[in-house]
Amino acid sequence: MSMGLDPAVRALLARSPDAPARPLTAAELRAEFARSRPEPGPAAPVASVTDHRVPGPGGDLRVRLYLPDAPGPVPVFGWIHGGGWTIGSIEENEVSSRAVCAAASVAVAAVEYRLAPEDPYPAAPADCYAVLEWLAGGGAGAAVDPARIAVGGESAGGNLSTVVSLMSRDRGGPAIAAQVLICPVSGHPDDGHASYVDFATGYGMTAGAMRFFFAQYVPDREALDDPYLLPSRARDLSGLPPALVLTAEYDVLRDEGEAFARRLSDAGVAVDLHRYAGQIHGFYGLYTDLPASARSHAEVAAYLRGIFA
Repeated sequence: MSMGLDPAVRALLARSPDAPARPLTAAELRAEFARSRPEPGPAAPVASVTDHRVPGPGGDLRVRLYLPDAPGPVPVFGWIHGGGWTIGSIEENEVSSRAVCAAASVAVAAVEYRLAPEDPYPAAPADCYAVLEWLAGGGAGAAVDPARIAVGGESAGGNLSTVVSLMSRDRGGPAIAAQVLICPVSGHPDDGHASYVDFATGYGMTAGAMRFFFAQYVPDREALDDPYLLPSRARDLSGLPPALVLTAEYDVLRDEGEAFARRLSDAGVAVDLHRYAGQIHGFYGLYTDLPASARSHAEVAAYLRGIFA
């Protein structure tokens, strides 16, 4: 039984407006997000942070590499930010990237992929897959073990983490040790999940905002059947990497994330599923002042330590 909204979440919602249901343009939404996004809290110290230019299918991509204070070569966690494929950047996940790097003694490679609507589907997955190949090819340098790679992301980044895993499975690409899916997008707002109705407004990220993001990312609705767009459309999920799936109780994406975790498990994939009670979308990487945020970083770090042990 639910204990209700975390008091810290209730206070956060009281001082912040809902995401606009229908912003006029993606550019306006990016400007509003940059203006209103919370200031990051204290960040864990790491050995180094460097930006790299990685060749992508549409031009060079920026990848920010965090290295732990640990003897190398260390495993690497490819991190893909959220933002509905439309907003966001590697800048906003500094706290979570540093926390996982330090606590798990893994490198974190945060990916800046092309955004919609300027670059709609399939630009984002193509970019993320190019970074996966760069990591597997030793592009991150001698301190990073190119044979030990996990991927993960929040929201749209969780979507892209599974998509990259599917692509690599289907193409015989680089081996991925695990996927970390935080409040992932796996389906569509019209799939009929109750959480899309129950938490449509009033909890930060709205159902209307998700519909707006889909309109930016997928102008061609026929593409909605593509599993590289929506992993829930994949007929076969066997052979995918083990998964840690974290969902938020008060999130429109909760039910599809949990349904996808069950499908992975039914396909023989090892899955750890944890619903964060009382939390809203963004509790992991965006609202890092929430007490649950640090707990979730510690859970991801512990999971990666186990995977790479």
